[in-house]
Amino acid sequence: MLEQLHLQNMTVFQEADFALSPGLNVVIGENASGKTHFLKAGYCVAATLAPSGKQQAGNIPSKAFLQSALAEKLVNVFRPENLGRIVRRRQGRERCEIAACFADARCNTSFSFATQSKTEVSLEQTPSAWNAIVPAYIPTREILSLYPNFVSVYENRYLEFEETYRDLCLLLGVPVVRGQREAGVKKLLKPLEAAMGGTVVLDKNGRFYLRSKGQGNMEIPLVAEGVRKLAMLARLVMNGTLLDKGMLFWDEPDTSLNPKLITHLARFIAALAQSGVQVVIATHSLFLLRELEILHQSRDYRNMPARFFALHPGEQGVSVQAGDALDDLDPIASLDEELSQSDRYMEVQ
Repeated sequence: MLEQLHLQNMTVFQEADFALSPGLNVVIGENASGKTHFLKAGYCVAATLAPSGKQQAGNIPSKAFLQSALAEKLVNVFRPENLGRIVRRRQGRERCEIAACFADARCNTSFSFATQSKTEVSLEQTPSAWNAIVPAYIPTREILSLYPNFVSVYENRYLEFEETYRDLCLLLGVPVVRGQREAGVKKLLKPLEAAMGGTVVLDKNGRFYLRSKGQGNMEIPLVAEGVRKLAMLARLVMNGTLLDKGMLFWDEPDTSLNPKLITHLARFIAALAQSGVQVVIATHSLFLLRELEILHQSRDYRNMPARFFALHPGEQGVSVQAGDALDDLDPIASLDEELSQSDRYMEVQ
């Protein structure tokens, strides 16, 4: 799991440190405050260090491989014209530095790149082991309706989609778990499937369906978008990606969800975090924040490790404020606007 992430001179961040919880992590802030960039930076490092492919199997990470792989991942996820475009441009500061510390210290790494960098980073600390957990990143848009043949088309044609969509499709296609772990899957899925009104299934032709009792299979594109987002979560639990352990980065999970579904989502996120999955979400939804805070203070989730981060844009870049509870953070402009609207509404009644 990711314990700390240090960003220096990266996009909107002049210097920022994130000390993460092994359970729930919530990043809040207004638009253009760097929420998505933080998520992507953490995901790029964790995904690059995840063991996959023959090149990594049985070997320790090599400096040459990681320098190229980290640069490629950053470019494919952030989608700049070149790697150097990710560097925050300030006079006398033309180099970006990223450092990550994991629960397994052997995975710790740090690297940098300059504004003129094209395809390679400079590795200052080379990890001596691969990260045992393959992370999942869920972007704001659901992907189940685009799933059929997406990976094949993505890898053989140029698509204006960041690589997180391709990575997520690969994880969604992993077969469901069997055997002793099935009991854990069923327990975690029960409230989620109740909210969806069915079970998500993948047929042999590579198409997803929502199977409802008494109604049969409904093609995923015909299902409401909010339900499709929950269905992605369900699939990742069913195939073990988010079971017992795991890492989930999710950008604005509340998008396209009504308050009722957000309530179900908040409970499921808390259950994931309590079960051993590290969850990192970015949002500016006051409703979702309140639901998570209510759960965090409740008896069932009081021992759930949690960390809240508020991002504040300023002349010197975005500053980061952290706390173990939402009340530890200063007011946030985007949230204040929602509260202000409520006050204005009451005044006209």
